[in-house]
Amino acid sequence: MKAPAFWYRPPESAGLAPRLLAPLGRIGSMLTERRLARGPRHRVGVPVICAGNLTVGGTGKTPTVIALLERLSARGVAAHVVTRGHGGSEKGPLRVDPGLHDARRVGDEALLHAAFAPTWVAHDRHRGALAAVAAGAEAIVLDDGFQNPALAHDLVIVVVDAARGFGNERVMPAGPLREPVDRGLGRADFLLVIGEAGERRRFLDRQRGRLLPPVLEGALKPVEMGIDWTGRPVFAFAGIGHPARFFATLERLGARLVGTVALADHQLISPALLGRLLRLARARGAQLVTTEKDAARLPPGLRHEVLSLPVRLALEAPAPLDAALERLFPGTG
Repeated sequence: MKAPAFWYRPPESAGLAPRLLAPLGRIGSMLTERRLARGPRHRVGVPVICAGNLTVGGTGKTPTVIALLERLSARGVAAHVVTRGHGGSEKGPLRVDPGLHDARRVGDEALLHAAFAPTWVAHDRHRGALAAVAAGAEAIVLDDGFQNPALAHDLVIVVVDAARGFGNERVMPAGPLREPVDRGLGRADFLLVIGEAGERRRFLDRQRGRLLPPVLEGALKPVEMGIDWTGRPVFAFAGIGHPARFFATLERLGARLVGTVALADHQLISPALLGRLLRLARARGAQLVTTEKDAARLPPGLRHEVLSLPVRLALEAPAPLDAALERLFPGTG
């Protein structure tokens, strides 16, 4: 689903909806707190690193997981990813094989992660982690799962999109939060703020007076593909948490946006939908472009019609994160 507009509006302009829905948010918050308090918080014999967030929708967790995998690989640590496989039908535990599985079965994020490390789809994170360890995992990287109590976490990175922050700071359905901000940050080892420098500065300014865990900062940078985007007419679509960020990235590269379509996060891209988008692009003499994550959900027979633009997380000052990884995996730096 698409996030209601009032989730990200200031309280004075959000209308009545957040206040009317606030009691439901308080009930949801209480249930989450109770679930987390009960545990069971299993350990599986290897360190578990969780990349989570406090809001629904995209914040940059997928690039964060990829960045963690790259750092662990550089240390010689065999990390496996465990994810719920949002958008897919498999309950698992299932090791993802991009040659056999598609996004309908395992979700788009799992397919992306599988290009970097062995990846397991598992609704039961404990069983998924055990399967990964049995297959040789020396570390587990959880894509999401911060509000899931199945596993004990050895390192927690809460990821936030600097542009949207924590929205109106209300818990669903009154706002975008899965749990209250201060409660969630109290369980985090790091807060990773992702965005352009000005966005990050404005976000952190708004957090003054709040007790924050150590802050990491980073930005999503396009992967160099040898394409000259300058002046190129493109029709862009995205079904991620914050499509406007993707459209802005294309504009910064110099592309000329002649049209955009924002889909719901993880929205199924049927042949009919893609055909309509292709017709819109062709009518404007433009190239159809999407995100790497959306490309994983394209109908196979039409993928050659669409360019995808991958992005990777560039950390500003990774030394604190590297020190935390050294503590978990001594002598591997």
